[in-house]
Amino acid sequence: MTDYLLIALALLGLLILGGIGLVVPRLRRRPQPPLPRTEVDTRAEEDLAGPPVQAPEADLSTGVLVEPPVEAPAPTVEVPEPTAGRLVRLRSRLSRSQNVFGKGLLGLLSRDRLDEDVWEEIEDSLITADVGVDATREIVDRLRERTRVLGTRSVAELRSLLAAELVNALDPGLDRSLHTAPKEGVPAVLLVVGVNGAGKTTTCGKIARVLIADGRSVLLGAADTFRAAAADQLQTWAGRVGAETVRGPEGADPASVAFDAVKRGIETGVDTVLVDTAGRLQNKIGLMDELGKVKRVVEKHGPIDETLLVLDATTGQNGLEQARVFTEVVNVTGVVLTKLDGTAKGGIVIAVQRKLGIPVKLVGLGEGPDDLAPFDPAQFVDALLGTESSGQTA
Repeated sequence: MTDYLLIALALLGLLILGGIGLVVPRLRRRPQPPLPRTEVDTRAEEDLAGPPVQAPEADLSTGVLVEPPVEAPAPTVEVPEPTAGRLVRLRSRLSRSQNVFGKGLLGLLSRDRLDEDVWEEIEDSLITADVGVDATREIVDRLRERTRVLGTRSVAELRSLLAAELVNALDPGLDRSLHTAPKEGVPAVLLVVGVNGAGKTTTCGKIARVLIADGRSVLLGAADTFRAAAADQLQTWAGRVGAETVRGPEGADPASVAFDAVKRGIETGVDTVLVDTAGRLQNKIGLMDELGKVKRVVEKHGPIDETLLVLDATTGQNGLEQARVFTEVVNVTGVVLTKLDGTAKGGIVIAVQRKLGIPVKLVGLGEGPDDLAPFDPAQFVDALLGTESSGQTA
């Protein structure tokens, strides 16, 4: 009996010890009560979380998440500098030519004695400045006569006489206005022609800026389809002033692109359509055929208002021979003379008008987008000669 009692007590002890082993670990793992939250803790969590993010809405019909469209920033449209007085503001760009005309000629004319040697030097200076032989002889003959009759000796008087002769040689009575106004619902059409390499496409973009600066709305036609870069370049210029460009695939028919440009101009109601043409001069017959076709096709919409010939002033007399080909192919109404700031031969303006019989209407005096200015003979000669107050601007 005693053995059974001992066994029972032993089993009871084991049960008690086992129960204690189960209860104690649970007591140790009991979670501690949370610490009281403070306002600082709450703000820190909000800062880390960031602003609330709105999940994209789901299309109810498909259950597909629809992301909201990302709006691209609108391109900045430039406002071209007004053309009024632009030539006066750019007069300092003619500093190289001023050395020939302002300092060179006036220095010769103001010598104590104007003998044959001095007049020959004056002739040489004008010819070197690309005025041309015939025009130079006329200018010098008139100067000799007037200085002899008037007995002029002061620098101011001599400058006035020289300025009058140079302005007269530029034929100030020529019409230099750009005909860019629409007629009867049809925009004015301007063809831009010239030799490749003269900066024709860049100048075409600058002409567009001139028109927009003078209040015209413009559309550009990239009809130089033989150079893809020309169309890209023209489109870049147009985009900067918010104008539209009509272009075709590389190698497309230039006449077709020009026709579509004018058609689009009529549809959108712009004032002026500016068409950039190819300037290849492999042979005169090919150029004549191509430009002739462009002219015929475009004139199905109406007459062409202006045909502007782009000339590089730095090519001098050689450029005039190339220019003559264009005047024989199309009815050129005006010349755009570029890069005048890069040459001491400012007299090329006189030679261009005399040889081609066409007025210079625009001149380029720098590489900036607004460095193309309407041409005014008196302002141009004044800038060439310089004055004692040449630092002043009008």
